[in-house]
Formats: sequence, structure tokens, C-alpha cells
Amino acid sequence: MGKKEKTKIREITITESKGAFSIFGRGKKDYDFSGIFALRQLLSNEKARILYVIKTQKPKSIYDLAKKLGRGFKSVNDDIKLLERFGFIDLIEEKTKNRKRYRPEIVVDSITIHLKV
Repeated sequence: MGKKEKTKIREITITESKGAFSIFGRGKKDYDFSGIFALRQLLSNEKARILYVIKTQKPKSIYDLAKKLGRGFKSVNDDIKLLERFGFIDLIEEKTKNRKRYRPEIVVDSITIHLKV
């Protein structure tokens, strides 16, 4: 029988201080993003679509992901960097011939958001 994988949960805490929100993430890394704008960016439908395609279609690279999404490489790359910064995905470096490519891989199963006011 195979070993059971532990569920990976990413926690994000949003706190209010002097009329502004700050975002902190716990888990693999700590994050401190001023303003709720970053969270809005993170929770967009496009980011959800990216996570879904990574999970279901297992793209070999960011370029492959962009093709599967029908979007431009630069915009997908920017979205991937944000998802990586929040600890939702890892970019696995792989060498092909003389080039490096980065395969996106989801590293969380669940996202918990706490709002403290």
C-alpha cells in the first residue's frame, strides 16, 4: 500500500492596521504585502484557471502552460511568479539539451484566509 500524502495547507492572514490591510502568509515562507491589492490579484479567476490547468494537464514548462491557456508567455509568467511568491506553486528546474526550463507544480491542497480587523 502506498504512503498517504499529507495535505498541504497555505495560510494567509490579512490584518488591518491604521486604515490599511497587510497580508502575511504562513507555511513555507513569510510574506508581507502592503495592501489588499496583492490578494485580489492572487484570487483572480485567471489564477484559478492557471492552478486548474497545472493540476489537470501537468504542463512541461511555463511556455507550455501559456499555450494550454491560450495566453501570452509574459502575462502567464507574471501570474506564475505571484503564485510562487505566495507559496502555491514551485518551479522545478529541468534541463533539456542546453536549455533550462521551469515546470510549474502545485504544492498546496488547500488555502485558508483569515481576516483580522
